Amino acid sequence: MTHLNFQNKDQTLALMNQWSGECKPFLFMISYDQEKNLILPLDSIDPEIIAYDFEGVTNCPSLINKQTKSYTFSKFPVSFSEFSKSFDIVKSGLLRGDSFLCNLTFETPIETDLSLKNIFDSSKARFKLYLADQFVVFSPEIFVQIDEQRVIHSFPMKGTISASIPDARKVISEDEKESAEHATIVDLIRNDLSRVAFPVWVNRYRYMEQLDTSNGPILQVSSEVCGQLDERAMTQLGSVLFSMLPAGSITGAPKKSTCRIILESETHHRNYYTGICGIFDGKTLSSGVMIRYIEQREGKLFFKSGGGITTRSDAESEYKELIQKVYVPIC
Repeated sequence: MTHLNFQNKDQTLALMNQWSGECKPFLFMISYDQEKNLILPLDSIDPEIIAYDFEGVTNCPSLINKQTKSYTFSKFPVSFSEFSKSFDIVKSGLLRGDSFLCNLTFETPIETDLSLKNIFDSSKARFKLYLADQFVVFSPEIFVQIDEQRVIHSFPMKGTISASIPDARKVISEDEKESAEHATIVDLIRNDLSRVAFPVWVNRYRYMEQLDTSNGPILQVSSEVCGQLDERAMTQLGSVLFSMLPAGSITGAPKKSTCRIILESETHHRNYYTGICGIFDGKTLSSGVMIRYIEQREGKLFFKSGGGITTRSDAESEYKELIQKVYVPIC
């Protein structure tokens, strides 16, 4: 495979429906705006152009978690004053009642002696994807999983804290702002799943996972929301997935009006950042949200990160969280 044919939303949805109906295994990546997508048969993918490792399913097993002895990594975040301009736009939308929670993101120029492929090979993450000369993603966040019993699982992730903070688990568990933000996202995901599944239920609420990063260990807070799909859904996976996009955890609620605030407040194009990627193996589907993302443009690297803003949010704290999330999971 030497040439990639990108598809728009309608083309991607139609192909996903067709191939899932044929039980044909495929890989997909869908951009945030859903208009520059790739869907490819699994047996056609050149690992020199697209490399993936989705929860251990990979097309380059000999290179996964290849050790990197040492590396340089510097970040040059947006100034606090520039961050505050966008933050204030979001806060105004929240106070008007246009949103209860809005995910605000920025891009941070970085410098490293690691290539995108080096980062893919050496990093540890649940979902890893590399597109030659364009981006690498090393995401901890599941979008949806669909098992052989047609149960769809979603794992909204909201809440991050440094594990080095004394009593970090207790601190984030008792933080009212974090609790409200997480509850809003879980409710949004329940609503999204109800578009395609019945019944829908919360299987686990606000559990924590520790991630090791180049900045030290962090705790991420997630929940598990499930629903039961009918038999027809497994032959129309494009319709199922696109009905839930963009992902609620990286937009906010209500989704439509919150997306308008995002468009007004953000100073960069998300492109594939906060889109989704995954594979269908002919029977089951696994997909991730494309966060923890580095993009290459004109020989320069940009790390994209962000966080949820509510009326209780403090600009300085959100600015610190934005910077904290700029890391590579190589230890």
